[in-house]
Amino acid sequence: MATAVAASPAQSRKTETYTDTKRRDDVRGLNIAAARAVADAVRTSLGPRGMDKMISSGDQEVIITNDGATILSRMSLLQPAARMLAELSRSQDAAAGDGTTTVVVLAGSLLRRAQSLLSAGAHPTAAADALHRLATRAVEVLHAMAIPIELSDRDSLVKSASTALNSKVVSQYSSLLSPLAVDAALSVVDPAHPDLLDLRDIRVVKKLGGTVDDTELIRGLIFDKKASHAAGGPTRVENAKIAVIQFQVSPPKTDIEQSVIISDYAQMDRILREERNYILGMVKKIKASGCNVLLIQKSILRDAVTDLSLHYLAKAKILVVKDVERDEIEFITKTLNCLPIANIEHFREDKLGYADLVEEVSVGESKIVKITGIKDMGRTATVLVRGSNQLVIDEAERSLHDALCVIRCLVNKRFLIAGGGAPEIEMSMQLAAWAKELQGMESYCIKEFAEALEVIPYTLAENAGLNPISIVTELRNRHAKGEKNAGINVRKGQITNILEENVVQPLLVSTSAITLACECVRMILKIDDIVTVR
Repeated sequence: MATAVAASPAQSRKTETYTDTKRRDDVRGLNIAAARAVADAVRTSLGPRGMDKMISSGDQEVIITNDGATILSRMSLLQPAARMLAELSRSQDAAAGDGTTTVVVLAGSLLRRAQSLLSAGAHPTAAADALHRLATRAVEVLHAMAIPIELSDRDSLVKSASTALNSKVVSQYSSLLSPLAVDAALSVVDPAHPDLLDLRDIRVVKKLGGTVDDTELIRGLIFDKKASHAAGGPTRVENAKIAVIQFQVSPPKTDIEQSVIISDYAQMDRILREERNYILGMVKKIKASGCNVLLIQKSILRDAVTDLSLHYLAKAKILVVKDVERDEIEFITKTLNCLPIANIEHFREDKLGYADLVEEVSVGESKIVKITGIKDMGRTATVLVRGSNQLVIDEAERSLHDALCVIRCLVNKRFLIAGGGAPEIEMSMQLAAWAKELQGMESYCIKEFAEALEVIPYTLAENAGLNPISIVTELRNRHAKGEKNAGINVRKGQITNILEENVVQPLLVSTSAITLACECVRMILKIDDIVTVR
């Protein structure tokens, strides 16, 4: 088409420059396609009716789970953008502990809308900036929907833990695991720091045998090993005085590698006699402090205990648990309210812990050592998880961790929000209304991204075998009438007030999911080239 005014040759050269953007578009398209492929892979496992994935590794290890973070952490992803989605899921797991599948599905949907915006001529930076504003506004919408709670309201905590467990393989045991998780979490919250919950204070011990129904919370300590039976040592001690030692009750070795040559039997006898006296001296010092239960840390330098030392300890009526892992020492000493002893010279009564009973009990085919009635017990909890096979036990542990993370979210930020796709539809509708008030490219972008949030209720309905289009349309209609808490009731297959059905989740899970997903999508949109270096 000819222009009305003829431009001078110099001017035309300036204005008619052509920049080839095909490579940039291709790279961006590749990244978006790879990230969306990852999101589609985990999409079917969203919600209480989501499918489970069987993950088989090269060394014949099999895991059955529908936890997004576990699935993505086990995938060997090569494309960098796809790896970003796996890291996004890990970030959500660290920040909230739940919603790891939701955050990836959201990111995938936002990327799909971003692709259609880019193909329509929108600039990536404009789309990324609109996404940043959308995330801020979405968090405000969620805060307006949230219901404040108190930690003393145990029922609300149990409801939110049940919602987290309902989508797991062990969902039929949620009535047992939810109260157990709540009791474990509340028992370790320190009144001096009421908004802090350290999950390292809750130890999960897995034991094969029985069913998940046999899982229990123990007010005390459990060791997944039996007491040492050498030389007929005791297996039950009442009014126990417990010592945690980090030194070896065995003959000393030289610091450097060298051999001692013995020329006659007299010298050999002398060495054996010295060894006996050395060990006997140690055992006498241990006994003199009044200690009658000994927990011995695993040693890497030499044997922590020998048959001879076990024999003397059994004679002194001291119960011995050996090979305690190094990373468990801090938890054990905190629970027993005692100090670890690093040298026999420091073995004093004031470093011991006290308990009513230490005994060896049979669990399934094996035995464990159980310490109960601990005096001045630290703020810790131990959960014994049981199951018929290793896959069930592992999944029960992961599910329990998710439930504990949900309670940690509520301790940090004491607000609940409805589940069942209600917050996503509410955000979508309010953001679409807000987009109409804006102008230009930003309005288009926000309108597109607002529609992308509907992927969560759509997927929930799809995975439950319902008609997603009619369900989402009806959900929109109910929210337009002002029913903020209307959500998809998967069990009844219809839309109900989801708060009355006790489907609730912490506010932190939803706010963290939307902000992290938007951040990840913005980062992917801003990449226009992949440079490989040697």
